[in-house]
Parts: sequence; structure tokens; C-alpha cells
Amino acid sequence: MNRMITEESTKAGIVCLYDIRSSKQLWQSSQVEKNRQKTRLFEGAVKCLEFSSDSKTLYSAGCGMADTVDATDDKTVAEAVGDLKVDQNPAEEDEDADFVDPWTVKSSSARGIDKAKLIDRFGSSKIDQTLLDKLEAVTGRKCHRRDSRSTSTLEGGPSSDSMHVGHLIPFVMTKWLQELFDVPLVVQLTDDEKSLWKGLSRKEAMKLARENTKDIIACGFDTEKTFIFSDFAYMGQRPEFYGNVIDIQRCVTFNQVKGIFGFGDSDCIGKIAFPAVQAAPAVASSFPDTFGEAKNIPCLIPCAIDQDPYFRMTRDVAPRVGFPKPALLHSTFFPALQGAQCKMSASDETSSIFLTDTPKQIKTKVNKHAFSGGQATVEEHRELGGNCDVDISFQYLTFFLEDDDELEQIRRDYTSGALLTGELKAKLISVLQEVVSDHQTRRAAITDDVIDEFMRPRRLKTKFTAVK
Repeated sequence: MNRMITEESTKAGIVCLYDIRSSKQLWQSSQVEKNRQKTRLFEGAVKCLEFSSDSKTLYSAGCGMADTVDATDDKTVAEAVGDLKVDQNPAEEDEDADFVDPWTVKSSSARGIDKAKLIDRFGSSKIDQTLLDKLEAVTGRKCHRRDSRSTSTLEGGPSSDSMHVGHLIPFVMTKWLQELFDVPLVVQLTDDEKSLWKGLSRKEAMKLARENTKDIIACGFDTEKTFIFSDFAYMGQRPEFYGNVIDIQRCVTFNQVKGIFGFGDSDCIGKIAFPAVQAAPAVASSFPDTFGEAKNIPCLIPCAIDQDPYFRMTRDVAPRVGFPKPALLHSTFFPALQGAQCKMSASDETSSIFLTDTPKQIKTKVNKHAFSGGQATVEEHRELGGNCDVDISFQYLTFFLEDDDELEQIRRDYTSGALLTGELKAKLISVLQEVVSDHQTRRAAITDDVIDEFMRPRRLKTKFTAVK
């Protein structure tokens, strides 16, 4: 839906759980019609975003989000889940092809991952202007700028004291969705995943998760409508969450999870079991404090497309355990400074602009490391122009520059040669310095008490209230 990507901050993704079941709402008497209208609008918007899949499923693509069945055919479910094979990647057959799985993203092209091929490979549906028009029709609001500039949405566990600017994109978009529909938001921090994959101690992983929480809160989420939780902490607090993990695990065999995620015999059993932990937040009953005993509440999961295998598995398992299939918003990748062949990584300081960087560091990184689509000399550039498709400074501006008209003018000027690479980089530096500085100011005001409140299991304030 937009160009959002976050690799490190919330591996299981920002999970938006929306209670849109108008037949079971407790409406305030003075707001009945207004709230019902908003419910219908959001339901229409979510249905517009129904995820489609080319894999075998118990329902055909595009089924209603509230549709569930009490499936009893184990073989059917096993076949459905077993068809989702991440390791069937063209990169294995062609070393020059793109390679994408939940842990690695590589491309041999300066243009980055081929989005059209990736959409086809993962069985997604491109978000085109027709769908954007539908979204505007059901919401009565113009789409977020990151929707309208998109060609095709939030994911990673804590691994750094600071997130990078790429992590901001999905949070900004999710905050807009939350405000538009006045719905509760649940954010999962998979510190357990980082401990398993990165070798971090539990204490270190939980510390990093808490630091990342400050950056998430600094995006402006409302504490009365947002719950942020750490897997390490929450799993032991609420047996309902762990119970859903077990239900999901029972539906996927060892062979199937190996086929889906490419696990080998030498991988620890924690990795084998983890996909169910990432899937469990899609079930509303995992959060009894927020949704009571309600289970049949649809869930919207913005995530990077490389995380799709986790939630494709979730969608195929959903009917078996009796909860709605979640809908997904896939995003394109946020590129590294060195080029679009790889996505940004918090583990490589030179590939990223971090949210803790100083104005001087931002300027140095962009000038020194940002891949240019310009020509070798000024004369050649004036004559031939630059290539915006590979120029990282321009690509970053498509994420952070607010003015669509200004962005289009920059594209024309750079393509024609009127705008030089140095001038384009100077524009990006100015924009990023302001974005990072504003974020740092908000983050500095966040105290431990504020973090504790966001991470406290509780009923969230919303007009969409779940009932038994």
C-alpha cells in the first residue's frame, strides 16, 4: 500500500486489530449512527485490501474477512500450508535473480528488487489507482501521500539501540490508519526472535526492545489506544496468548515449516516453533484485556513483503483454529544508502541514517555513501540527465518529502540534467535532518513511566468495543 519497511523494530509486525463487527458493539447513545457509519467505512476499506493468494487455501482468494470454518480435513489443511515454500526461490536457479526470504533481501540490479516479479512470486495483488479510488470512496478521505506514491506495508525484532529512518515509514502510516478509523493498535516486539536468530541474551534483547519502544512511541501514538508488548514479557502474563500459539503449532508439521521457511536440520527447535508466536497476535483472543473473550475480530497486518510467509501460513491455519484470516498490506523495501540491491540494516552503520544521528553525521553519510544516479561529469549530467530509478537520494525523498508537486519537479529537473547530484543530495540532507531532529525531540520527552503505560495490558479506549 505504501513504501513502508521496518526490518528491526517489530519482527511480528505492527498488528492492527480492528473490532468492526457492528452487530455486537456497545454504542454510546449519542454517537450510535456516527460510529456505525465509521464501522461500515472501515469494514469496506479492509475488504478492499483483502489479501489474495495463489496457494491452495481453504477459501478462495478474496473471501470475507469474517468467514471462518470449523475445518476437520487435516489433509486439506496440511496440503494448503505445505504449498507455501519460501525455499522455492528463483535465485537458487539464477544467481543474478533477486533473492527474498524473511531474513535476507538481495538484488543484482541497481534498481533493486523487481516488484512485479516479487508480487507474482508471493501471490500478492498490486495496489493500483483503482484500489486507491475505492479506499477514498469508502473512507471519504484522500489517501495518505504514501499510498498515492506506492506501487504495491511493517516488520523486524529489536537488534539495535536505535532504529533507522526506514523504520519510521510504517509507523507513520499505521498511525494515520488508527486515527482515521479510531481503532486499537497492538504492536508486537519479538525480542525472543532476536535472541534465537542473533544470539542475543534474553536480558539484552529485552533491553533493546524497550529502547525501540521509545522510538515507536515518539511517532505520536495515543497511549489510550495503543498496546505495545514484548514476547518475553507477555507470553507469561497471558495464558490466552500462549494457548493460541499452541493451537497454531498443532496445525503445522515439522516438514511443512521447513518447506515454508527453509529451516534445516541443524536449526534450533526455537526457530522451528517461532512462526506460531509471530502468528498469534492476529487472533484477538490473544489480548483478553483489550478484546475480552471476543475472537472473531478481523486483523490488518502491515508488513514488508519478505515477511509474507509467516502470515500466508497464518491465513491458511486461521480457519482450522476458528479465527478470521488476517488481511495484509505489503510494502516495498527501503533501500540502503549504497543502493537498492539491499534493504537498510540496523547492523550496518553506513547503510542507514539512524534516528540518533547528528545533523553532521546525516550530511556525511548522504554525501559519502548515497548511491547516485547521475553522470560521471557535470557536462555529461547536463546533457544526459540523471536516473531517478536508481538514485538513492531521490528514492529517499519519495518517502519523506511532503509536497507531491515539489517531488515531481525534482524528478523532472534531475532527469533533464538541470539538477545536479550534489544539489539533490543537499535537498535530502535538509529533509532528513529535520525529520530526525523532530523525532529526537519527541523521544527525549518519553519517560520510563510512559513506556510502562504503553506496555501495560489493559482495555484500550476506542469507540469500537469488543463484547462477549
